[in-house]
Amino acid sequence: MKSYAIVQASGRQFWIEEDRFYDFDKLPLQPGDNFNLTNILLVNDQGKVNIGQPFVEDSYTIEATVLRHLAGPKTRVYKMRSKKKTRKTFGFRAKLTRIYINSICNISTPTPICYL
Repeated sequence: MKSYAIVQASGRQFWIEEDRFYDFDKLPLQPGDNFNLTNILLVNDQGKVNIGQPFVEDSYTIEATVLRHLAGPKTRVYKMRSKKKTRKTFGFRAKLTRIYINSICNISTPTPICYL
């Protein structure tokens, strides 16, 4: 079973898998920048499920890379008042950032180091 995570980003929740790309609302990062997603709600790591309350503690990290910035599909809005000869059409394209999920890593507890 593939590992996946549910994260909270851009005011929404995303089902995230490794080696896939997703479109978030525009992030103030440059293409090629690496960053970590911190608001992790749930992690399924090869069948082992960790549920956060509300977020999973610092035991997991999700590494991502910004691929590019783009504009989403155009949404057309048409307003009309009947019997008034008033019509108005306008559109909107959301600014998006495409990110690539590099890895969902379990940060295991470090082994104690013995200095002799």
